Amino acid sequence: MGKAAIRALIIEDNQDIVANLFTFLEEKGYDLDCAYDGRQGLQLALEGGFDVIVLDVMLPGMDGVTLCRRLREEYGSKVPVLMLTARDTEQDKISGLDGGADDYMVKPFSLRELDARLRALVRRTGSGGRGMPEGLLQWEGVELNPATRVVTRDGKPIKLSPTEYNILHALLRVAPSVVSRSELERELWGEDAPESNALRIHIHSLRRELDKPFEIPLIRTIPHVGYALGRKEEAHEQN
Repeated sequence: MGKAAIRALIIEDNQDIVANLFTFLEEKGYDLDCAYDGRQGLQLALEGGFDVIVLDVMLPGMDGVTLCRRLREEYGSKVPVLMLTARDTEQDKISGLDGGADDYMVKPFSLRELDARLRALVRRTGSGGRGMPEGLLQWEGVELNPATRVVTRDGKPIKLSPTEYNILHALLRVAPSVVSRSELERELWGEDAPESNALRIHIHSLRRELDKPFEIPLIRTIPHVGYALGRKEEAHEQN
């Protein structure tokens, strides 16, 4: 039996880009749908059934960052999002990732690389996840349920993007041990890791959701090594 087709939604107002994506990705076995403006794209995304979304930043009706943020914050959507941007600045990328995107590519882009990144996103957020244990993961009041992908801290639900979820999952598996930057990058992107600051941006977003609403931060940066989840008493001692 062959692998199930990846069902992807393309939200892009440039019809030439959409046509190129359809020509290339359909030959790779994708099942595609598209929208040419943000409002139609949000409506299609909410109908569900997509494995991944390709989302342009600059859209009529509703921009891509707003669309992505609404998917995450208002509707709790976990579908992975790859954002396309014509602007190659750090702030543009931070805005997209903070809005809930899981990856980004700058126009013009390689269709082969886009295909690889989409497949990597689907693998990471597919049924069960790569190497995901069945039991509940717990650490210092944080609970992650792999079966439901629900995350809580001290009983309060934490909304995470798929990439933030995968980072936390990797840290919880070995807490309080350190996960190196290279290990996290392989976990998230395989051999197709984006530029070096992408992981730092996602860690920043995870801290905002997991640590900032609470008195004691848990995520620790180990300089020149990686990241770990610390103990509450250690944070008290440092303060």
